[in-house]
Amino acid sequence: MRKHLRRIPFVALLLISASAMADNHNTVLTEKLTQAMNSDIRTMAEKERDDNRKPIETLQFFGLQDSMRVVELIPGSGWYTKLLAPVLAEKGQYYAALGTGRIKEQLSDKPGFENMRIVAEDARIWRDEGARFYSLALQGLGVEDIDMVLTFRNYHNFDAIARAEMNRAVFDALKPGGIYAVVDHTARHMEPPRDTNRRRVDPVMAIKEILDAGFELVDYSDIHYREDDELRYEVGARSVTGNTDRFTLKFRKPR
Repeated sequence: MRKHLRRIPFVALLLISASAMADNHNTVLTEKLTQAMNSDIRTMAEKERDDNRKPIETLQFFGLQDSMRVVELIPGSGWYTKLLAPVLAEKGQYYAALGTGRIKEQLSDKPGFENMRIVAEDARIWRDEGARFYSLALQGLGVEDIDMVLTFRNYHNFDAIARAEMNRAVFDALKPGGIYAVVDHTARHMEPPRDTNRRRVDPVMAIKEILDAGFELVDYSDIHYREDDELRYEVGARSVTGNTDRFTLKFRKPR
C-alpha cells in the first residue's frame, strides 16, 4: 500500500482530500437542513414551497457550512430563518439584519432559536409617498468577519442609492473571501420600469452594482431558472406566482 501511495503525486492527494471534505460538508449540511425542513415550527404553507425554492441545492451552491457566521438580510416572515438558524446553532452563528421585526417577535423565544442574533436594529427602511422603491438608512450591519451574507428576493425592493448602501455594508461586514449570495426575480435586461416588472430586477444591472461595490462574481446557477416564465408579468400574477424565473448569483469579497 505504501508503494502505491508514494506514486500518487502530493497535489493529487490534496485534491482527493479536499473532495472528500467537500462531500462530508455537503452530507452534514443536507442532514441538518432536512431536519430543519421537517421541523414542526414550519407551517404547511412553508413546507409546500420547498420544491420550488430548493433550499438544500441553493445553500449547497453558495457553499454554506454549519460552522459559518452568516447574516441573512431582510428575512421577512422567516422562511429561510427557520432553516438557517437551526443549522448554524451548534457550531456557527446566525444573524438577521434589516426588516427583522417579525422573526424577532415570532421566533426569538422558540426552542432552537436562542442563539439567533438581530443586528443593525438602528437601520431604517421606508418608502416615500408615491415612490416605486424603498429607501434605506444604514450605518453598517454591526458585525465583522462574517463568512456569508444571504438575501433572497429582496434586492428588487430598493432604489439605486439604497442598493449601493446595502452592498457597501455587506462588503464591510464580510471577511476577505466571504460570500455574498443573492437570489431575486428576473427582469428583462434594460427593460424600463413598469407595473409588470415592479418586483423583478435586471440581473445584469445587479451584477454591475455589486461588482462596483468591490465584489468578484464567483459563479451563477440555473437552479431557479424557469423556462415558462416569459418575464412579462408581475411575480404575483396567477400565471407565474410560485414559478418565477430567479437568478442565483454568488459573489466574493476579494482576499
